[in-house]
Amino acid sequence: MKYVGIHTQQVRNNTKSIILLLMFPLILLGIVWLFLTLVITLEGGTYDQYGNVVYSTNWTIVKDTFLHALPWVVGCVALWFVISYFGNTSMIRNATGAKPLERKENPRVYNIVENLTMACGMNMPMINIIDTPLLNAFASGIDEKSYTVTLTTGLIDKLDDKELAGVVGHELTHIRNKDTRLLIVSIIFVGIMSTIMSIAGETMFNFMRYGGGNVRINTDDDRRNDKGGGMAIIVVMLVAMICAAIGYFFTLLTRFAISRKREFVADAGGAELCGDPLALASALRKISAEPALGDVKREDISQLFIIKPEHLKQGFSEFFSGLFQTHPSTEERIRILEQF
Repeated sequence: MKYVGIHTQQVRNNTKSIILLLMFPLILLGIVWLFLTLVITLEGGTYDQYGNVVYSTNWTIVKDTFLHALPWVVGCVALWFVISYFGNTSMIRNATGAKPLERKENPRVYNIVENLTMACGMNMPMINIIDTPLLNAFASGIDEKSYTVTLTTGLIDKLDDKELAGVVGHELTHIRNKDTRLLIVSIIFVGIMSTIMSIAGETMFNFMRYGGGNVRINTDDDRRNDKGGGMAIIVVMLVAMICAAIGYFFTLLTRFAISRKREFVADAGGAELCGDPLALASALRKISAEPALGDVKREDISQLFIIKPEHLKQGFSEFFSGLFQTHPSTEERIRILEQF
């Protein structure tokens, strides 16, 4: 594997973060434009002399409606993003059940983290702990104030000092490379998109279940009166399909941005910091036997783990988030570490 330096990795991740920040508003506004165009076109249907429905798009109305909706859409998404971006620490802590770890509670862990941060010349991150016998760890945060390394009690208890140092070094490398910032941005965007898809899917299902069975077409008057109901069903179905297609496209962009190579780079950095590649390989082998993280069920949060659990609960939004895999094979990671 080609060597990638810390500075190069930082530049790449910062660039990808900016691209995602720019692309997401464009994609979301595109969804709004298509939605308004579809609704206005279908609502503007008229009957010709033969009784057939003829549709035409009034682009002036589309433009005016879009410009009217624009500030509301941008404002709501911007507010959602700002709250999620700056509240990511509490969001992740609540999703994982993590709690801050004080030095007096576990001097061993603090000494390991402190020694490694001094070795690589970085500031001491916060340390969180999750009370579970299962093994896993992750790094999170967007800046010096929020950078955090989270470990499970099972990981701390079952790994020796060298293995634990390898895992902590791996997570510190993620922080140094700005991987965590890119992941937080992607988690927020995928969360917004999956929510939009969930709402569209649920709306379509409920409308078809409770509101789609009463359409009857007998006379011309009945047909005109029931036109709105039939068109509403079509609008909901088409909007759901559009959201799914665009959401999937954005997922592909996110997948492209989050390279699996980041885990190999972090493994190399962790092995270099702890000075023992075999210790990190041994730690990964132990974690892979129990790669869960308590009661965490969110696929997006699982991107942060050193080894992603394979048995997360699947739902509509979880399925959408799980369309892409951000972790390489653990066996391949171990094999490369054992070749150092």
